[in-house]
Amino acid sequence: MELTTKIIDQLANLARLEFNEAETIQIRNDLARMISFVEKLQELDTTGVEPLLHLTDMVDIVREDQQLGSMAREAAMELAPDADEQYFFVPKVIKK
Repeated sequence: MELTTKIIDQLANLARLEFNEAETIQIRNDLARMISFVEKLQELDTTGVEPLLHLTDMVDIVREDQQLGSMAREAAMELAPDADEQYFFVPKVIKK
């Protein structure tokens, strides 16, 4: 794949980046090296190789959900610094 200044300009525009002439040359060289690396990887025979889903064989250990008791409304309202019979009152955190 040939990297032209037009392609570099399109990529820079999509990424909302601006490059001067020297940076454009550096980016073109870096992208050319990356593309050649990917092309080299494509030469590998991956027949029979399963896609890698995880880097290790470790699996998350999860516990079963358990429904535990909860606090009665009246007890929770008594502990609240500011509440009425039905609602907790909290300081306003979003300003208009």
